Amino acid sequence: MKFLKIKFINLIQIFIIVCFCLVNFSQIPEVLALNSSESHNFVSSAVKNVGPAVVKIDTERLVERQQFDPTLLDPLLRDLLGNQGIIPERERGQGSGVIINENGLVLTNAHVVERVDDVSVTLANGTICDGQVLGTDAITDLALVKIEESTYSSFAPLGDSEDLEVGDWAIALGTPYGLEKTVTLGIVSSLHRDINSLGFSDKRLDLIQTDAAINPGNSGGPLINSDGEVIGINTLVRSGPGAGLGFAIPINLAKSVSDQLLKNGEVIHPYLGVQLISLNPRIAKEHNQDPNSLVQLPERNGALIQSVIPNSPAEKAGLRRGDLVIAAENISIEEPKALLDEVEKAQIGKVLLLNILRDNKEIEINIKPEPLPGLT
Repeated sequence: MKFLKIKFINLIQIFIIVCFCLVNFSQIPEVLALNSSESHNFVSSAVKNVGPAVVKIDTERLVERQQFDPTLLDPLLRDLLGNQGIIPERERGQGSGVIINENGLVLTNAHVVERVDDVSVTLANGTICDGQVLGTDAITDLALVKIEESTYSSFAPLGDSEDLEVGDWAIALGTPYGLEKTVTLGIVSSLHRDINSLGFSDKRLDLIQTDAAINPGNSGGPLINSDGEVIGINTLVRSGPGAGLGFAIPINLAKSVSDQLLKNGEVIHPYLGVQLISLNPRIAKEHNQDPNSLVQLPERNGALIQSVIPNSPAEKAGLRRGDLVIAAENISIEEPKALLDEVEKAQIGKVLLLNILRDNKEIEINIKPEPLPGLT
């Protein structure tokens, strides 16, 4: 009797399990359909929004190359050859870009199209168009190219790079190594990455850092968010033993630069004419404790002037080597980058007020920024 009772209980348990499984199995198609739907709601939808506006840019320029290594030629033979040893060659380059309006304006990197003779733009549908470089800005590594077509309906929506947060999705589009319509996925790894910390002292850029794969040929292509909006222009990759680090120019800066390039064909950058290094209490204290130190530095944060360029606005205003800039327009300066940001916002020829520490005394200096030489 006991055996029959146990057997009956087991049958009830089996019946309950079977019913539970049937109920859950009946939901599998619905779950699969949900997952299938979700798989097309994120990356693929974002790419469909921007992909038709991504272009491949091919460039050519004529360069003169020495046919023979001049160091290996006899001086007499070198004189006899003269210019005959120099031969012209066509140098080809490649990059990416993104169409930003219905007039066929393409945003790309300056290093993709500067100093080239011919530009051709391949649209997402395979159409090849001639391109005209409207302007380049080496300081921000941005350029504007016009497609030689009257109108183009597929252009990318531009987002707001100020809304970005570390950890947001980041999708890179472009033509790495000439492979068109390539998409890679990652996240925003960091914001406001100073390009000077990457070894580029001639640029003024805060970059978006991403782990989305960016390779040669991606330069100038868009970095987009999960909503299918352009948040940056891919510009740089740092690779090593580990995964590569990608960097993009924030789209808000790109908008401003493209507006100036469209209007004036150039971007005017103010400059003071000083070389700066960062000073903080620890560095200053170590310097001051050195018995060979000729000058005592204030033990505080600021932008220390290392040198002054002759005939520059800084020299005209009386700035000196060893001056510590602690404020600009009453905004505290903790590092050189903060001062460069204020200079970039300044107006050419208008007074910029600097607070300086010199010989342990705080003084005010009025300086008038001038256009950065070589860009006008």
